[in-house]
Amino acid sequence: MSEQSTRAAAPADQYVLTLSCPDKQGIVHAVSSYLFMTGCNIEDSQQFGDHDTGLFFMRVHFSADAPVTVEKLRASFTAIGDAFHMDWKINRADEKMRILLMVSRFGHCLNDLLFRARTGALPVEIAGVVSNHTDFAELVSSYNIPFHHIPVPKDGKAEAEARLLEIVREDRVELVVLARYMQVLSDDLCKQLSGRIINIHHSFLPSFKGAKPYHQAHARGVKLIGATAHYVTADLDEGPIIEQEVERVGHDVTPDQLVAVGRDVECQALARAVKWHAERRILLNGRRTVVFA
Repeated sequence: MSEQSTRAAAPADQYVLTLSCPDKQGIVHAVSSYLFMTGCNIEDSQQFGDHDTGLFFMRVHFSADAPVTVEKLRASFTAIGDAFHMDWKINRADEKMRILLMVSRFGHCLNDLLFRARTGALPVEIAGVVSNHTDFAELVSSYNIPFHHIPVPKDGKAEAEARLLEIVREDRVELVVLARYMQVLSDDLCKQLSGRIINIHHSFLPSFKGAKPYHQAHARGVKLIGATAHYVTADLDEGPIIEQEVERVGHDVTPDQLVAVGRDVECQALARAVKWHAERRILLNGRRTVVFA
């Protein structure tokens, strides 16, 4: 086989373009024309115009047969981005996002994400796991992933968060995932990681707060168990929602069975949120999200 035919048989490089901007005529035409003129082919395109906010959102998965780098694509797209006042990004579709998991003493979400990443179900590279306890150090080490024990004493939150940000910078972390990390983050940390930190919690808030929310729910005869995955903001548990999952339960379910169901739905909702973020399918729309799932 000749060198030319070998090059022709090679798979095309894959990229993802995401953008948001004020909605106006010509955006889709400008993007598609740019991709055509640069020798790229659109594999998939999704878009949404929000009449309430006046914003337009778009995700384009495209391929490039001709040799090109992501840096060149970004440089050549800048003029279009500026013309339409876009907030935009271009990334390689095969580039695994580097994420950092954080956990306390409930390990179901941690275990689920570790397994999904190992099996390729999540397009991520887990750069490390941070915990304020050592309960899951052995589990994490079994995956050959760095484990960082960062205690959070009553008067040491600032130092703990400074160490966390140091790890984020040193390990080039793009997303932090609170996999049942039971510490309230400072407003400053939330701002520094805005749009780059996801949390999961049960759906009983604000009705059942504090200890044993599932037992409180059982006492009230709750028939739906749910979980919410959302971006973290300074407003506790009120950040833009990414995904929610629910499961019906009957009158004969015990409190411990409710807890087990709750853990399952938490794992499902969080895994989908992480996957969609890693595939660059989520765009922030004020207090809401646009999810091109």
